[in-house]
This record gives sequence, structure tokens and C-alpha cells, in this order.
Amino acid sequence: VQLQASGGGLVQPGGSLRLSCAVSGDIASGHAMAWYRQSPQKQRELVAIIGNDESTHYADSVKGRFTISRDNSKDTMYLQMNSLKPEDTAVYYCKLWYGAIGYWGKGTLVTVSS
Repeated sequence: VQLQASGGGLVQPGGSLRLSCAVSGDIASGHAMAWYRQSPQKQRELVAIIGNDESTHYADSVKGRFTISRDNSKDTMYLQMNSLKPEDTAVYYCKLWYGAIGYWGKGTLVTVSS
């Protein structure tokens, strides 16, 4: 199983970005997946999670601004990020749970700066 995150970049405060996480490998769709982020000198933190029942949960810091979703036909998960703030600057990672095993993708850097 491989996960490939993309879509990061430099954006001004108040701007938007959409991250994608493409899943490849011999795995059925519909597993719980999540986005995490890690900024310098901070621990990796959960940003948003989507369950195998399509339920979603968000960190308080991103509620109302970020939306997690996925397209099972494309084996891809998304994170729509609106009203971005400088404190959203971090490397964003996607994760998939296959049973008790967690798979991580390489991160994509999001920089929010004027």
C-alpha cells in the first residue's frame, strides 16, 4: 500500500488550497483515513479523519475551515482548506488504516504567508 500526498504550496493568509492523497496497492476502498500535520518543533497532530462509514471529525483549530472528503472511485482522499492562517503552516501527511496497520504517505508542505 502506498499513499502519495500532493497539493501543498505557498498561499497568502485567507487563501485556499486542496490537498490530495492518492492510494495505490492491492487494497479495497473505504478504509478510515486521516490528515495529520506537523510544524517545526511541534508534535504531529490530527487535522481531520474520515471513517469507513464516511463520518468525519475535525480538530477544533480547523473546524469550519477545512473539509475532508474522498472519492472511492479514484482511491483518493482530499482536504479542502479555506481561510488559511499562518498557523496552518506545516507539513501535511495522510494516513490510512488497514485493520490494525497504519500506512503513512510522505508529506506535502503548506506555507501560509504574505
